[in-house]
Amino acid sequence: MTKDDRYLAAKKKVQNLKDFYVHLLVYILVNIGLIILNIVTYKGHIWFFWPLLGWGIGLVSHAFSIFGQNKLFGKNWEERKIAKYMSEDDK
Repeated sequence: MTKDDRYLAAKKKVQNLKDFYVHLLVYILVNIGLIILNIVTYKGHIWFFWPLLGWGIGLVSHAFSIFGQNKLFGKNWEERKIAKYMSEDDK
């Protein structure tokens, strides 16, 4: 991998991280607004948790794609699984 390739890969990772933080900020601000709107217009029904939950699922999957994917299914994981299956075949 050349220096330019490494730079472009690092730049893409930084952009993905920035996009996640913007997503998180918008999620927080919009949901604070929805909570306030629900409290101000309360008519016996609390509904703000539905968009909070639905959007939260999307946010968690976005976070997993940025932070968790390499830790859970990264190269080390693949190598450990290959070694495990190879040792099982030897038995």
